[in-house]
Amino acid sequence: MKNSSSPYVVTFVICLLLWLLLTASFAADELISGVIISLVVSIISAPKMKILNGLRLHLGFFLGLISYLWYFFMALIKANFDLAKRVVSKDMKLHPDVVEIKTTMRSDLGKLFLANSITLTPGTLTVDVIGDSLLVHWIDVPKNTDIKTNTKLVVAKFEKYLKGFLK
Repeated sequence: MKNSSSPYVVTFVICLLLWLLLTASFAADELISGVIISLVVSIISAPKMKILNGLRLHLGFFLGLISYLWYFFMALIKANFDLAKRVVSKDMKLHPDVVEIKTTMRSDLGKLFLANSITLTPGTLTVDVIGDSLLVHWIDVPKNTDIKTNTKLVVAKFEKYLKGFLK
């Protein structure tokens, strides 16, 4: 799909789905109204939503999104248990630090999803995004790690799943 048309398509689909959820009706007049209103809204607002160019619209889009959500959910549970274990432990040896991590995500939307995925996972917090680097506060940085190792430990898996539906 052409890059310049994706914000229009995505905005239209989101508006139409929202219309269907709000009206809770598949009557012909409701559907026609929803299509017309969604079309008008997407024509007016899509040019201002260039961030949506970061979506990779293809047949496997939803599979990629579901795979990412599943991985994120599992990482979230694992990180919560890890952090809880650290909190209740008598010996809480932590080595917090701010580390630089390189990303291969190219779109602003991809970097946004990655930064938020890191931030929503307990024990890490994305502080800043600068070009293809993310500054991440990490609650327990392994000793003697470099950018390549940090990247592999923190974002490699997230990026793998995010690339299923983002650039």
